[in-house]
Order: sequence, then C-alpha cells, then structure tokens
Amino acid sequence: MDAKTIAQLLLNAHANGQRVQIDPVSDQALAYAVQDALLREMGPVAGWKVGSKGLGQEPICAPLPARGLLPSGVTLDDGYPLRGMEAELAFRLGRDLDVGDRLPEKAEMMDALDAMLPAIEDVESRLADYPHSGKLTQLADLQSHGALIVGAAIPLSEPATDLLRIEARLSFDEVEVAHTTGGNPAGDVWPVLAWLARHCSLRGMPLQKGQIITTGSCTGMLFADAALKVKADINGLGIVELGFEQRLR
Repeated sequence: MDAKTIAQLLLNAHANGQRVQIDPVSDQALAYAVQDALLREMGPVAGWKVGSKGLGQEPICAPLPARGLLPSGVTLDDGYPLRGMEAELAFRLGRDLDVGDRLPEKAEMMDALDAMLPAIEDVESRLADYPHSGKLTQLADLQSHGALIVGAAIPLSEPATDLLRIEARLSFDEVEVAHTTGGNPAGDVWPVLAWLARHCSLRGMPLQKGQIITTGSCTGMLFADAALKVKADINGLGIVELGFEQRLR
C-alpha cells in the first residue's frame, strides 16, 4: 500500500469509528508520508507529539490536528473507546522556529518556548491489530494519538523540565493509579526538542507560534476503562483533568 491508500483507510476509520486492517508499514519515510496525508485532510497542525525511548536514541514524532487539542475539564464521548491515559510535560511555542538542517542549542529552544503545560494524552488506535501492529504502522497512525488535553499554561521554568526529577501522579475516579518520579524514558527533554525542530524544518512543516509540543509519558500508559474522571498532577506544572461519558452497554 502507498501513503495515499493507507491514509484513506485511516481517515475512513476516523470517520466511522471502525478499526481497519492495513499492510504493515516497514519504512519510516512511508510512516511520515502517511501522517502528512492524514493532516492534509484532518485540518491544521496545532501541535506535535515527540518522544524517545532513551538518551541517545532517535526520537519519533507525529503532528497533532487542531480538533484533537482540548482544554482541561473537557468531557469525551464514546468516540474514544481505548482510553489509554498518559501524563505528559508539554510546551507552547512563543514564536515560529525554522532551524533548517541544524540542531538548535538548548538556549535557542528555551528562547522559542513561552510556556509549559501539564497534559494528558488519550491514546487511541485505528488499527484492527492494535497493540500487536508494528511500531512503524502505529507511527503512521499518528503514533496512536486520540486527543491531547492541556492544563493552564505557566511560564517556562528550567528546573521543572528536568525529566529525571519530574514527579507525576495519575488518578482514575480519585483513585491514584500511578505515581512516578523520572518516569519519562527520554531522560533529557532538550535533545528531543532540538531533534523535533530540525525534523519539522526538513519536513517542510517548521514549528509555529502557538503550537503545543508534548514530550512523552511520565507515567506510562494506563487504561481508564470504565472510569469517568481522569486527573494528572505534575509537580511544578499543575493539574489537568478530563471526563468521560458513561460507556453504553
């Protein structure tokens, strides 16, 4: 399957809520081409998700459609069946950033960001064989993105961005299900952000003022299942929460 065909199948799944079977994606360039095709139909890019499995490992990323960027306190309907919850550290761009074919220094990245925010990513999949589909196939499916719920923006504080020290709590219906310190495997957020800036510029989609960048889970992914309320409390950033409508029986 080519990028256009895969993207159309995924768009159909977005529209009708039915998971689809697609051929395994075995090439990263194809995965990113599928993402580009999806976003041409799904609307403007309001943000990015980016993450790394460890220091020195190449990150991966996905653009986020504006319609999936939602404020804290939102109630999600039954169009979000998987309900994989991740507490995350997010940033907001204060200016456009086109770095061309170079990795910006930490100081330049800090200057380009004007705020940080607590976030919850709701992980969803359009793939019939999720979670057993390959990593590149999931990458093509916007890295299994469902929605990004963001809390109040606060001024950037470098100490609060230390992934090794970030303390995060996640609760379902007021019951704590995760409490971690240094739970984001990337270890250091600044090389990941620099990689994203270069990647986006080379991809012809440079980072833009107002976009939100979320940087990977601080708690791992936990499934909310029948929970009606989800809350993340990230030390130094604040609280973000969402609700779910009661599942239909």
